[in-house]
Amino acid sequence: MNYSFEYIDIILLAMIAGFIFLRLRGILGKKTGFEGKIPTKFEKEFQKINIAPKPVSENFDEVSQKEFLKGAKIAYETIITDFSDSDNKLIASKPLLGKKIYDQFKEALEDRASKGHFAEITFIGIKSAVIKTHKKIEDSLEVTVDFVSEIITCIKDKDKKIVSGDSEKIKTVYDTWVFSKNIKSSNPNWLLIDTIT
Repeated sequence: MNYSFEYIDIILLAMIAGFIFLRLRGILGKKTGFEGKIPTKFEKEFQKINIAPKPVSENFDEVSQKEFLKGAKIAYETIITDFSDSDNKLIASKPLLGKKIYDQFKEALEDRASKGHFAEITFIGIKSAVIKTHKKIEDSLEVTVDFVSEIITCIKDKDKKIVSGDSEKIKTVYDTWVFSKNIKSSNPNWLLIDTIT
């Protein structure tokens, strides 16, 4: 008698599972995406649409400046940290550097490496970032930014003895950097093209 109740339970559960499966299939369907061909008239319309990213506006208004500063702060921290890490190589910051600055940084890192020195940095944060000037030069927009940041940094030799800096003291750093972007380019990256001391 008990066995017959178990079979009935199994049959009921199978029926419920089948019902749920059919309902889900009816609601969600069988396809995982559009699998057919686009009708010719729609295909022609899709080809007309230009979905390229918009270039930077020549009008560097308040909204554009706020967006720029967000990216500039990230770029600043990335470049400072990359320049000051222990491998004496520019990896993360390379796409953010203009040729002149990249060559200068690379030369400084090669000089540091040749002496057997390496840097240690703790980036505390940016206290302020203010746009000093912005101007259009031919097809480029150049923006000069004053940064005030706090970092802990020191240079050590191969024996891990401090050559310069202090591994425990927070230092306030004042930097003026110039970023540039081709306003006709769809590339979203700004490049650091100069540092003013």
